[in-house]
Amino acid sequence: MITLYTSSSCSSCRKAKRWFESNNIKYREKNIIGISLTRNDIINMLRNSENGFEDILSTRSKVFKESNLEPEEMKFSELADFIIKNPTVLKRPIIINDQIMQTGYNQDEIRAFIPRELRRILSCEDCENYVPGEECEYETCLKKALAQSNK
Repeated sequence: MITLYTSSSCSSCRKAKRWFESNNIKYREKNIIGISLTRNDIINMLRNSENGFEDILSTRSKVFKESNLEPEEMKFSELADFIIKNPTVLKRPIIINDQIMQTGYNQDEIRAFIPRELRRILSCEDCENYVPGEECEYETCLKKALAQSNK
């Protein structure tokens, strides 16, 4: 299941939600302002990150700047507690599933969250009009894929 960590004032979060909805991909939303983050949420975010806390912390946030933190010098528990108390220091949206973690909204990179079977269909491998090296229009493939998945 895809989890989307958002805040209501974030335009990138709204874009990500619209993308998932328009592509009929189910997700679970966690508004970081409306819920209390847990240590497990943070571990979940970091599980597939390449650079640890650097990938999820917004060093430009007001709270981060005012705190004068040196994340590299902090223990995991200290930094996790700081994030739990100050969730606005997180980049947004944070999108995760079992294998991928992405921060921010990127129109191309978010396609990594399309389920594998749907990606296979979208690559036009099963298209009756498939021409090697050519791709079908995305919307056409998506309609075909949705029709097949609803059978």
